[in-house]
Amino acid sequence: MKAYDMGDLERSRVVLIPCDTYEGEVVYQALKAGISLLGGMAALIKPEEKVLLKPNLVRKAKLSRAVVTHPAVMGAVARLLREAGVKEMTAGDSCGVGAATAAAASVGMDSVLKEYGVPLVDFTGAGSVSYENGVQAKSFFVAKEALEAEAIINICKMKTHALERVTGAVKNMYGCIHGLQKAKGHTLYPNADSFARMLSDLNQFLKPRLYIMDGIVAMEGNGPTSGDPIPMNVLLISKDPVALDSVFCRLIYLEPELVPTNYHGEKLGLGFWQEERIELILPEGDGFVEISMEEAAKRFGKADFKVDRKRIKSGRWVNMARFLGFFQKKPYVDRGKCVKCGVCVESCPVEGKALTFQKGRKEPPVYDYKKCIRCFCCQEMCPHKAINVR
Repeated sequence: MKAYDMGDLERSRVVLIPCDTYEGEVVYQALKAGISLLGGMAALIKPEEKVLLKPNLVRKAKLSRAVVTHPAVMGAVARLLREAGVKEMTAGDSCGVGAATAAAASVGMDSVLKEYGVPLVDFTGAGSVSYENGVQAKSFFVAKEALEAEAIINICKMKTHALERVTGAVKNMYGCIHGLQKAKGHTLYPNADSFARMLSDLNQFLKPRLYIMDGIVAMEGNGPTSGDPIPMNVLLISKDPVALDSVFCRLIYLEPELVPTNYHGEKLGLGFWQEERIELILPEGDGFVEISMEEAAKRFGKADFKVDRKRIKSGRWVNMARFLGFFQKKPYVDRGKCVKCGVCVESCPVEGKALTFQKGRKEPPVYDYKKCIRCFCCQEMCPHKAINVR
């Protein structure tokens, strides 16, 4: 093990496991080795606890597109929990469009979980619950299944995101907001910073016990649903979602503090993004070896990963231009790809809609940028890769 003199500085441990296949037994052994470096599943979850597995099932898509958490990762986690003596488990999510059960069935996740007796459900509403400790959000419309769970395991996907640059451990918990309330949340928290602070509050409210990121095949470019699959060949595991997402950032040569969920997550006490506050380790033999972020990026990262790396400029004239609506990221319809299905219009959370069909469905929908809040729900939900953000 490489020695680091960190004094009394508190650090969060992130386990990086090289893995270049979704073959079930290989994924299981990789996760077993990784979780053992956090004390093992039995130390994290008690056998009598009611456990919820929270994958990323944003919408129905082909497995090869890397939109959802891979079934092999879900199956390996369920197997490890069964071996730890856990008896009561459920898996579920709240999709942006359609049903989570349909999204899971389309990639075979339901049958994989069935092998371990884990039912997969569509989240149901439980009403609004207060959270007095929230900084940005004082209440949430959380799914009943998430509220009833005694331990949540967040099993996210490594992807880009138009609003937050990347989506990973912190962002994945937004699936615990039920149904149409997810769209409403974008109007309540209409920019990347307020949305990130809300996500930090949500994670601290629900307190997932463990975060696992499926980065064997990730998504770059126009994520989180219309990007391109890219092999990253890693699994990341941690009890700190900010640290985990920050390691993801380092692997794609993105400064972690540029990601709002990292920056605000640390400020609000959810976790750490700064390199000196993260202990990054690899399984080795019966133990582990610690490596630097620089070494991890060199060995496992991709410098040409397609993600927004631009710094947000500041200054009097830039701030004025931003206030007037210039130089902002905007969604655009690619008329050559649009099939006029209307999913983007349905997904828009703005009252009166920020994009509409102005000529029935003879032409693609048109944006009213005076109404658009730049939440990018339209881009996220488009099933035909027909909306880009520039």
